[in-house]
Amino acid sequence: MKKQEKVQFVIDTLEKLYPETPIPLDHADPYTLLVAVLLSAQCTDARVNTVTPALFDLADNPHDMMRQEVDEIKAIIRPCGLSPRKSKAISELSRILVEEHGGEVPQSFEALEALPGVGHKTASVVMSQAFGVPAFPVDTHIHRLADRWKLSTGKNVVQTEKDLKRLFPKEIWNKLHLQIIFFGREYCPARGHQPEKCPICSVIGRRSMFTN
Repeated sequence: MKKQEKVQFVIDTLEKLYPETPIPLDHADPYTLLVAVLLSAQCTDARVNTVTPALFDLADNPHDMMRQEVDEIKAIIRPCGLSPRKSKAISELSRILVEEHGGEVPQSFEALEALPGVGHKTASVVMSQAFGVPAFPVDTHIHRLADRWKLSTGKNVVQTEKDLKRLFPKEIWNKLHLQIIFFGREYCPARGHQPEKCPICSVIGRRSMFTN
């Protein structure tokens, strides 16, 4: 099985398993998505979704959020971990959105990545899921699966993102990255993975008989 055949197999399998790809993080608009994605660093989406209702009851827009005490934000988001850093980032980025972007989340990678607490992956999620701009956010699930499926030899998420963007059509990036995340959680976990029972690894995984 050649690499392009593997790519098509992955596309076909994921489309069959996950024809619909709801965004895992609960949000109402680009701002609440941005905050939710920031909170999801080193935290599960499920836990973020239990925390954000109280946070967004406190403030669900940058104008209101910038007026809140950082300690109050920190107390609410503590279950997500890294609360001192995340609370400060949420407060500061809210102020910057108001003062420099008219209270709106900017629609560019450069402007998003300039915000406190917002790296390339977070910016990619917001650009793809809030604004529909083609992006391929690579998290630990995607990084792990790209290696298992021999689609990337990247030692970090940056190289893996480049490899996957080269292999997969741009028009499916936004849906595909969610499909891979869902698949990783259900069939291809980091621990307790059973390659022979995995719908993709059993065919093209690292222990497969196939070669590049």
